[in-house]
Amino acid sequence: MDIGIIGGGRVGTALARLATAAGHDVRIGMRALDRLGHDDGRDGHGDDALRRVSMEEAAAGEIVLLALPYTACADALPPLAAPLSGKIVVDATNPVAADWSPLALGEGNSAGAEIARLLPDSRVVKAFNTVFADIMTPQGLLRDGRLRTTAFIASDDEDASRRVAAFAESLGFAPQLAGRLSQAAHLEAIAHLNIAMALAGGGTDAAFVYHVSGG
Repeated sequence: MDIGIIGGGRVGTALARLATAAGHDVRIGMRALDRLGHDDGRDGHGDDALRRVSMEEAAAGEIVLLALPYTACADALPPLAAPLSGKIVVDATNPVAADWSPLALGEGNSAGAEIARLLPDSRVVKAFNTVFADIMTPQGLLRDGRLRTTAFIASDDEDASRRVAAFAESLGFAPQLAGRLSQAAHLEAIAHLNIAMALAGGGTDAAFVYHVSGG
């Protein structure tokens, strides 16, 4: 599958490595390629040579993941609205300030809803926002060698949800459909709780596992 990732930070890079290992064709969209210092747009770490391209090139993916800071989306996304029209856009963002404290978006509102407003013609799916980048490895996603980390998925587009679920499963997650995009507010609350527990001393080697008996 052709996967575009907007944002080359820790989450975007971790998802790119998982997707590449799973056999997907991955491009990471960056605002300033010249900051990489590599003529070929690759990251220069041996066999971890991820392709870095412009955001516009990454937006051409079959599925496009948003791994930008939420606070950057209002500026970064409007120029991409046209190339992302009709595309499955996976919002992995969380509304947090620089100190990781939650940003208040208003009752019932969410980063997912705001992304959908910025990209009104895209098929927006909320996913991967409840997972720390530190455990986005094949070993990290398997908790205690038994249960896979849950990837909660919410969207108003059922077909897009199913396709993102299949993609998440290919990366090593256990996908769990969570309903409509309005559930993004609850998924972001889960992420805020995860961050709060990490800052309280729990660390980031932690993950949510939603286990259904017999499932």
